[in-house]
Amino acid sequence: MSEIVSLADAAPCIDVAVAVIINAKGEFVLAQRPPGKPYAGYWEFPGGKLEAGETPEEALARELREELGICVNVAFPWVTQFFEYPHARVKLYFFKVLSWSGELLPKEHQQVTWQTLQKRLVEPLLPANGPILRALALPTTYAISNAEKSGIKVFMKQLELALRKGLRLVQIREKAMSQSSLLSFSKGVVELAHEFGARVVVNTDVDVAVEAQADGVHLTSAQLNDISLRPDVAWCGASCHNAAELERAAGLGVDFVVLGPVNATPSHGGLTPLGWELFSELIRDYPLPVYALGGLRDHDMTTAWRHGAHGISMLNAVWPSVTVKPAPLHDDRLSI
Repeated sequence: MSEIVSLADAAPCIDVAVAVIINAKGEFVLAQRPPGKPYAGYWEFPGGKLEAGETPEEALARELREELGICVNVAFPWVTQFFEYPHARVKLYFFKVLSWSGELLPKEHQQVTWQTLQKRLVEPLLPANGPILRALALPTTYAISNAEKSGIKVFMKQLELALRKGLRLVQIREKAMSQSSLLSFSKGVVELAHEFGARVVVNTDVDVAVEAQADGVHLTSAQLNDISLRPDVAWCGASCHNAAELERAAGLGVDFVVLGPVNATPSHGGLTPLGWELFSELIRDYPLPVYALGGLRDHDMTTAWRHGAHGISMLNAVWPSVTVKPAPLHDDRLSI
């Protein structure tokens, strides 16, 4: 049976560059494997083996030119998966291809199709595609709540505005709240976010996440060292600051991680900033989507992609400014 294998597994494998070609509508390309190849008739992301002396980037450009007749303009490194098939072990370098020139047409008699996660996908899919399709479901912006700073009333208005602008992934992180207050707050956030089709995860507290009907939980770096099994939730993220924590998160099988701080930030004052070069080095060949964290804003997204990140996570910059009309002095709701 095919299975994902450990990054530490040193057995020989075949290096393959793989393209996740995404257009302006959010559609991506799948190609059907031709007769005569293993898994003939199965659908996969296009790509091919690295030739002698080639880098993954060079192989990606060559394969897309030969197979689909396009020239890559913009491609970013994304995730790297090791996968074991009955006939071979492969190391798959996935790239997001966001811009290209030329008309995309199959050159090797294979079938190609534009797909979306919202519609039923073509079948059968190559087994290695499962984790990649799941990763594609993650938005590129990951927002962290900050109701302690703004107040609950203001935060809920900020959340609604951000959701209307397209925010689709929120972490509830309110360390100063009691568990009962956190549960009440989480229920409100989940209800509002779900109206817009957004996902919500709760930092640390699995019980609150489950009772509030959130979509999952976000583990702290300390929790990574204390647990032996991934929490039984739909989505699980984790905070990491170094290589050991990244390896631990991958071993637990979480869905994504946050790595930082990239830049100096008051919320991580006790940690030395990684900088982009070390950030990139730490996630080279990493199998999970990684959000960069630490003093980042929307304009840092392309820089994050260039260094291998799935996207960016923000605590303050993501929330729009709002004005809340003061309540009458006799209104008991001022206690909020």
